[in-house]
Amino acid sequence: MAYTNTQTVAGIQVGGWMGDVLAKWNVARERRAVYLQTLNELSAMSDRDLADINVARVSIEDIARQAAYGK
Repeated sequence: MAYTNTQTVAGIQVGGWMGDVLAKWNVARERRAVYLQTLNELSAMSDRDLADINVARVSIEDIARQAAYGK
């Protein structure tokens, strides 16, 4: 049988609050991984390959940001 301790501090359940923080942190970490992967893959491409897909080298960071964060 399993038991759960739920602590309340100033009217806030600590477990629920901490779970929300960890969930947000995991989402941010996953988005950062997508950003870095996209950035690295596009940066590794030659200028000719980038021209083939109509991407300027200057735009790589913007494209990676949009891929990860949708902005």
